[in-house]
Amino acid sequence: MCRFRIYPSPAQEAALLEQCRHARHIWNLALEQWSMWTRDQGPTPGYVEQARQLTEARAVFGWLRAGSQMVQQQALRDFEQAVKNFYAGSHRRPTWRKAGVHEGFRIAGSQASRIRKLSRKWAAALVPKVGWVRFRLSRAVPDAKSYRMTRDRQGRWHIAFAAIPEPIPAPGTGEIVGIDRGVTVSAALSTGELLTCPKLSERERQRLKQLQRRLARCRRGSNRRQRVKAAMAKLHARAANRRKDWVEKTSTDLARRFDAIRVEDLDIVSMTSRPKAKPDPTRPGAYLPNRRGAKSGLNRGILTNGWGDLVHRLEQKARGRVEKVNPAYTSQTCSVCGHCAPGNRESQAVFWCVACGHRAHADVNAAVNIAAGRAVSARRETPAWVSPKREPQHATSA
Repeated sequence: MCRFRIYPSPAQEAALLEQCRHARHIWNLALEQWSMWTRDQGPTPGYVEQARQLTEARAVFGWLRAGSQMVQQQALRDFEQAVKNFYAGSHRRPTWRKAGVHEGFRIAGSQASRIRKLSRKWAAALVPKVGWVRFRLSRAVPDAKSYRMTRDRQGRWHIAFAAIPEPIPAPGTGEIVGIDRGVTVSAALSTGELLTCPKLSERERQRLKQLQRRLARCRRGSNRRQRVKAAMAKLHARAANRRKDWVEKTSTDLARRFDAIRVEDLDIVSMTSRPKAKPDPTRPGAYLPNRRGAKSGLNRGILTNGWGDLVHRLEQKARGRVEKVNPAYTSQTCSVCGHCAPGNRESQAVFWCVACGHRAHADVNAAVNIAAGRAVSARRETPAWVSPKREPQHATSA
C-alpha cells in the first residue's frame, strides 16, 4: 500500500465518518448472517445474494440510500475476502467492527482513478458523496485500481492506494547475513551491528503513565475521558510511527546490502500469548501465581521491537532471499568451535565459551550461528563442524 495523509474540511470529515458508519454497518450485518449458520440449515448468503439484499435495503431505508453504493458493496467484497482468507488458514476469523476503532472504507473501479494534481505538494481525490478531498504528495501517486480511506485513533485521515511495488534486486555480492532478534537489542546482525528500534522517551513514558492514572479516575462516557483517551492515542501513534519508520529503513537497507538474509523461525503469536491459569489443588476455586505480570512485560517488549514487522517487510522487499533457521540453542552454541552448553551464556549480553574461551556479544554470536544456518538437535548434540577428537579447553587459557 502507498499511503498519503489527507486533510479534509470539517464538512468533508463528517461525510467521511458517515461513509465509515455505513461500511461498518454492512460489514457487521454480513458477519451476523455468516455467524448464524448451523448444520441443519443451508449455506449462508454469498456476495451476490447479499448485494441483492443491499439493493432492496437501500430502497427501503433512506439513511442507507444517502450513502454511496460503491462503499457499501466494497464492504461486502471485503467481508467475502475475509471469509476466504479464514477458510484458507492465512487469517483469523472475521470480527465485529467497532466505532472509533475500525474507521475506513474502500473505493474501487473507475472511481478510484479520479485523482488530480493541484500543485507540487498537493493533490485531490474525488470521493463519492464527499467531493474532492486534498492529500499531501509525499511521493508519486501510483496507478492503482482501488484505494482505502482510513482514520486512526488519533484522528488522522489517510488514503492508501493498492499498489504493490517491485522487490529490491539483490546486490550480487554473495554475502549472507544472520539476524538475531531480542528485547534489549532489537536486531543483532552477524556483521556485529546492533540495531535498536526507537521507542517512547522517558518523559513520554512518564506522561503516558500519568494519563493512564487519570483515565482510571474518569467517568465512563464523559468528555474528559474522551480527551484523555485522545492524548493516550497520540502517544501510542507516535511510538507506532517510529517503529514503522525503523522497520522500513532497516528492511530496505538489509535487502540492498545482502543476497541472503537468514532469521530465526519464531512463533511470535505463541510467544506473546497470555499464560494459562494454574488451579490450586489444595484450595478449590483458587489459583497459584503464574507470573502473569512478568509475562506481560516480556510480551510488551517483543511487540514494541517489531519482530514480526521486520521479517514481514523483508520477505516482501527481498522476495525469495529470506530463509528461516531453526532457533534451537543458537544462543548457547559457540560460533567458533561449535561447543553447545548452557554455561556459555554468561549473561544476557556476554557469551563466553567454556571450551575454547571465545568471548563475544551474545546476540552477535547467535546471529553468526543463524547466518551459517546452524542449529542443534533437542539432545544438544555437538554439530558436525567440530572435530570429535578436540578436547575441551578451559576458558582461562584464551
